[in-house]
Amino acid sequence: MEKKQEHPRREFLKIAGLFTAGLAVARIPVWARGVAFEEYPLHNIPADKGIDTAWLKSLYERGTATAYLKSRNELQFLGMPVGGLHAGTVYVGGDGRLWLWQVYNETIESTHEGIDPKTVNWHDGTKLRKIRVRDGAAYVEPAMADNKRVLEQGFAVKVEQEGKTWVRELREDHWDEIRFEAAYPMAVITYTGKNAPVEVRLKVYSPFVPLNADDSSLPATILRAEIKNISGRPMQASLVGWMENGVNKITAKAGSGKKQSKVISADTFTSIHFGYNTSDAELLTAKDAGSMSISLMGKAATTHASFNPWPVTAESFGNNTAAAAEADGDDKLVGALAVSQQMAPGDTMEADYFITWHFNNPHPGLKKLVKDADGGFEYAVRFKDAAATAAYLAAHFKRLTTLTERWQQTWNDSTLPHWFLERTFVNIGTLATANTYRFASGRFWGWEGVGACAGTCTHVWQYGHTAARIFPSIERDQRQRVDLGVAFKEDSGAIIFRAENENRPAIDGQAGTILRIYREHQMSKDDAFLRANWPKIKKAVQFMLAQDKNGDGMTDSPMENTLDAVWEGEIAWIVGLCIAAARAAQSMAEETGDTTFAKTCAAYVQKGKANMEKELFNGEYFIHRPDAVQGRKKLGSYNTCHIDQVYGQSWAFQVGLPRVLDRDKSLSALKALWKYNFTMDVGPYIKTHTGGRPYALEGEGGMIMNTNPRNEPKPYGEDVTWQLGYFHECMSGFEHQVAAHMMAEGMADEALVLTRVIHDRYHGAKRNPYNEIECSDHYARAMASYGTFISACGFEYHGPKKYIGFAPRVSPENFKAAFTAAEGWGTYSQQAGAAGQQHELKVVFGNLPVGRLMFELVQEWKPGKVTVRVNGAAVPAQFKTEGKRVLIRLKNTVMVEENGTLQIGIA
Repeated sequence: MEKKQEHPRREFLKIAGLFTAGLAVARIPVWARGVAFEEYPLHNIPADKGIDTAWLKSLYERGTATAYLKSRNELQFLGMPVGGLHAGTVYVGGDGRLWLWQVYNETIESTHEGIDPKTVNWHDGTKLRKIRVRDGAAYVEPAMADNKRVLEQGFAVKVEQEGKTWVRELREDHWDEIRFEAAYPMAVITYTGKNAPVEVRLKVYSPFVPLNADDSSLPATILRAEIKNISGRPMQASLVGWMENGVNKITAKAGSGKKQSKVISADTFTSIHFGYNTSDAELLTAKDAGSMSISLMGKAATTHASFNPWPVTAESFGNNTAAAAEADGDDKLVGALAVSQQMAPGDTMEADYFITWHFNNPHPGLKKLVKDADGGFEYAVRFKDAAATAAYLAAHFKRLTTLTERWQQTWNDSTLPHWFLERTFVNIGTLATANTYRFASGRFWGWEGVGACAGTCTHVWQYGHTAARIFPSIERDQRQRVDLGVAFKEDSGAIIFRAENENRPAIDGQAGTILRIYREHQMSKDDAFLRANWPKIKKAVQFMLAQDKNGDGMTDSPMENTLDAVWEGEIAWIVGLCIAAARAAQSMAEETGDTTFAKTCAAYVQKGKANMEKELFNGEYFIHRPDAVQGRKKLGSYNTCHIDQVYGQSWAFQVGLPRVLDRDKSLSALKALWKYNFTMDVGPYIKTHTGGRPYALEGEGGMIMNTNPRNEPKPYGEDVTWQLGYFHECMSGFEHQVAAHMMAEGMADEALVLTRVIHDRYHGAKRNPYNEIECSDHYARAMASYGTFISACGFEYHGPKKYIGFAPRVSPENFKAAFTAAEGWGTYSQQAGAAGQQHELKVVFGNLPVGRLMFELVQEWKPGKVTVRVNGAAVPAQFKTEGKRVLIRLKNTVMVEENGTLQIGIA
């Protein structure tokens, strides 16, 4: 285990020698310390991507939900997060057993990072390197469930039939086939056997209700079992579920106390509550001190306060044991609950189990990083222990399971390909890992990746779109409480990019946060959030505008950025991001009636756009213009092809802003990224351009961060530093950002291919599909993936204006997908034919007030009539066309209630 070091992110990487080993052997033009290396390696990404046309066509097909099978050896790496948001990490594995159990407050920077704190070996093409967690260890050598089974937990089935008894556990080696369906937030595992008299299905998830962050943040996992009699004969079937007492699992020693379990029987559920009895004050306040429980809805057939099932036999299902039990501190104490039912042929027995935990002692290191951790976690404010959580879940079980499964059905009731829905949504699981916390104060706080790089870093988290669209209350609170609160400098308007864990702003983080503020305003039901925070928002915008020192609308102040460096000059991706943020600020100023400031922002946007397109576009893509004094002395992207070069326009699409960059130039830049940075096999490139971290390996496709297509001899400056390693990597968060932009611009083929190669990199046969890795596991930037879904839908929304719009980019003639709004969610669909277009919004949860709508014509034509109906009743409306866009204004705002429909006909 590494010795803890108190350093910010750059110093951690620098001290660890993340890139120094690679740089020492890479052929790059560095004259550091007077040593001249060989010329920079030639660009070697082929322009012809060699993409099979049949494969490309298949990416558009609806297909079926991804399933991983035992028979294909695809289960060992699977780990879907199935705990509540901000409640630690609990994985369900490929065979349905829970593993990892990162609920013990161990995760902390430098000593216990990631899901598996270890260093692995990787050969980068020239040299064998040591790769830490934050360098991609889990990408090279994924954690395996069987190596991380911290607690005993599982199920077993017993069948008694015609004098014979048959017993199997729900585990990989007990069944001929196990099928794991992969759609987050619910795992569905099916168990079958050649001679098995039953088929078993297990649904595993935590309550997950979009727009309801509280009920989605329970420290709990639900396991719903279904056993079907497929034998053709009557049987007596039994199911037993067990869980180990995990309290003080790490710190307890022989003689230090007693593990205890107690059966609790309530009207609607049966539970076994686990605790630890000790007089040792240190154990009482240890990071793993707390409580756990296993529960079963309804009355259990048998209860076992102490259960020793290994191997499980017919006798293990026997009569009740004592209602309480205890064991020495270092011994296992397992509790179990069983149900039994007489079953005719074809009958199904259902049993609903759930596991809860309560460990409210944050790591001492976390308390040093953020004082809010002193008060413990938000879930502990709501529930005094695991038993209280279990009681709440039991009382609301029907509602929470119904809504979770309703969302699952709504999300997957779509014309979009299953694989695409899976990959664009999966990264919201990051919120259900040890990467994020909600403290007792209500504050949200996160690492960049699990246990690595503190402070909910603005220049990383601003790439993500998932949380803001699914749980907007969390993001609104973060903007107000932290970005405009703890992190905000009243004197200047600067937003410190890691709040109290830093002392500087980051220019991209500042701009991205302004854009996020606008998005959070749009995802609100009214303008209260914007108006309450406008003075600080305005000051934050003024700080950003002030970083344009020469007044040309292009930011040129040297300032920290997400590539962990301070670059000099005018940098296209930062300039464009600031232009987009200024345009968002213009809209917010207009809405608040601050017309003078709106004009200031509009002038900045106009000047910046014109100059960026004139000065930073090299005829093919956007570049980094060196500082007039510094020149290319320091590290920069300069004339190279950088992945984020038109990021500002990408952001503009996400929040429905008018264009901030010329369409033709934006398309040219994206096509250059496709030509020069994307490859179906990164192997040749990373072998010659060494020093990066392994987030894509030989044989895998990806988009390289920065390439030198013109083969300049010193592409990244005269004094190249360790951050150069980033340029040779494939970081999925950046790739998702580009895919979202490509989709929005009509480059659907390229967007789908780029998303698909990421999806394939994380196929279950190779590594955990639920863990996109950058600087450590479950990296926050990967939540940019949802932006590609937004772009595929052409979704626009503004809650305070009661506006919603769609312009699908995939199969617009017959399209269906989920949507979320400020107060409700549901399904949108459209069909286009010779007689016109039909559009429908169905509200599945909550409500949707609507006053204005936008749709795009599938073919450009002149509509003559628009009809609008709410639940079949006509409502008056006016419309106009702007190119292919049809803009509809209702005479009066309508409220579409839950289970209601809004139908629009364009003829």
